[in-house]
Amino acid sequence: MRTVNIHEAKTHLSRLVDEVARLGEPVVIARAGKPVAKMVPLDTPEAKPEIRPIGFLRGQFEIPDDFGTMFEEEIIRMFNGDLPNDGWPEEAGPGPETGSGLGSEKG
Repeated sequence: MRTVNIHEAKTHLSRLVDEVARLGEPVVIARAGKPVAKMVPLDTPEAKPEIRPIGFLRGQFEIPDDFGTMFEEEIIRMFNGDLPNDGWPEEAGPGPETGSGLGSEKG
């Protein structure tokens, strides 16, 4: 068990508290070489991870049979660029192909 004088304890209190908490070892504080106090870590129970049973949501929702192929045609069209206005949102204004200034300036 480590012993420190009271002046060192006052000067380095934060470091001592971190040490005691991290290492779990008490520190004795002495005045004129005589022990007057002991700093010890709190006995706190370790947090246990929550154990969730497998299948705890069984029956709460259903996965459609076509889950792996849902929206397949729409996705293919998007990749091929077969979207109205080439996928550029109308609320964003004219698209870059119309010379809106987004990367179309010539300098």
